[in-house]
Amino acid sequence: HDTRRRFDVRFHLVAVTFLIFDVELLLLYPWAVASRSPAGIDAAVAEGMISGRGIAFGGGLVFILLIVVGFAYDWRKGVFRWR
Repeated sequence: HDTRRRFDVRFHLVAVTFLIFDVELLLLYPWAVASRSPAGIDAAVAEGMISGRGIAFGGGLVFILLIVVGFAYDWRKGVFRWR
């Protein structure tokens, strides 16, 4: 078997896009767990990791907004369209 076959670049685009969104969701998970209970955010404020509850919530919303913008950009570029 010849191992030097040409592969379509779309395989690479889909794999990289999957990895980017997968890592973003992994980074979002601790925020979601901490914000589920007010005690989680209060503990982060008490330890000085964040300066307030609004900053924690706002930071999470900005992060989600960036994920949505990235997904919309990929969608418009046709990364998910398989011809």
